[in-house]
Amino acid sequence: MAGSKRGATTASENETPIGPTGRPYRGFPTPPKLDGHGPARIIALCNQKGGVGKTTTTINLAASLAGYGRKVLAVDFDPQGALSAGLGIQTHDIPTIYDLLLDSKRDPYEVVVASRVENLDVIPANIDLSAAEVHLVNEVAREQTLARALRKVAADYDVILIDCQPSLGLLTVNALTASHGVIIPLECEFFALRGVAMLIETIDKVRDRLNPTIALDGVLATMYDARTLHSREVLERVVDAFGDDVLETVIGRTVKFPDASVSGMPITEFAPEHAAAQAYLRLARELVARGAVA
Repeated sequence: MAGSKRGATTASENETPIGPTGRPYRGFPTPPKLDGHGPARIIALCNQKGGVGKTTTTINLAASLAGYGRKVLAVDFDPQGALSAGLGIQTHDIPTIYDLLLDSKRDPYEVVVASRVENLDVIPANIDLSAAEVHLVNEVAREQTLARALRKVAADYDVILIDCQPSLGLLTVNALTASHGVIIPLECEFFALRGVAMLIETIDKVRDRLNPTIALDGVLATMYDARTLHSREVLERVVDAFGDDVLETVIGRTVKFPDASVSGMPITEFAPEHAAAQAYLRLARELVARGAVA
């Protein structure tokens, strides 16, 4: 397949290198400094399949944008609480996103926790969030509960990233209803492709019924291994299916990600010179260049 040629640059020094997505490899400029902050653009990182890099991407994209001077709020919207743990935040005996969802009068700033990364705050989660869908099912306008909460803090941030749980249930619908855009992290593996059509259908339904302005900000290829024909062929199929919606930045597979998570740090701080850290910095620049982030 033509996909087997992707992942390598052209041989001639006079030709533009070709990136993994089959497009000329472009550099994206360093984002300019902002004169002020807010209101935030809210982006959900969503895929109902687990293990595709949603949390890793949320953590490292948030840290990368914060490093470029953006004020970022990362919302842990997964009962597993992996985003909170990945940023070194202990979630025992503190208010979490669950408390915010169940108490509409609670001040959201009581739930916001400053991370160790400058400009990056977190709304944490723990296993309590798994009960939220049961409590919300009888609420009026239950799909808009998260949107109402985030509306109270949006003016103080440039971007809010929501790390969704691996399902298409009520919590994920809440995240999509609250968001201006969606990024779909997609593992470069055949079975990861199978559920994307269902996810796109869910996004379309949310756009039609709840949030007419939501946009697909991009499909992000993750866990890419240029050495394998399988990864290259899957990425080719993704590009064929989604075209320019596929982000040019591709995140490679590396053991540095779990090492950074254990340390409670984004990879941009744990191993800033590593290719994976540079990839997330490039992703941040690409999203700014695309207008998905200010």
